[in-house]
Amino acid sequence: MVDKKCINNKELQDKLYFKVGEVSLIADVPSSVLRFWETQFNRIKPKRTPSGQRLYRRKDVELILEIRHLLYEKKFTIPGAIQHINNKSVKQKNNNISGKFDEIRIELEKIRDLLT
Repeated sequence: MVDKKCINNKELQDKLYFKVGEVSLIADVPSSVLRFWETQFNRIKPKRTPSGQRLYRRKDVELILEIRHLLYEKKFTIPGAIQHINNKSVKQKNNNISGKFDEIRIELEKIRDLLT
């Protein structure tokens, strides 16, 4: 079993997969809550071993920590947390698309300058 005090940000970054018990300790919620959140938040998709054990990726753990923060500290409802996370994702995608357009515009300007 993993001691909660031993889990730090570096260990989160270095480890590829976490068992449900480890995530339960990291997020300080029972594993039954994690299983319930999987049914409510479609972005939590742990991989399964052949024996059926859940293996969470780092991005799953980060999302679970965000969900915990929204529900327990910010007092969001589950539908409110879902909406908040979805809105945040849309904003990030829009920023990425906007950044790509800026890169393309700059490259096209460079090509235009080369041609003139």
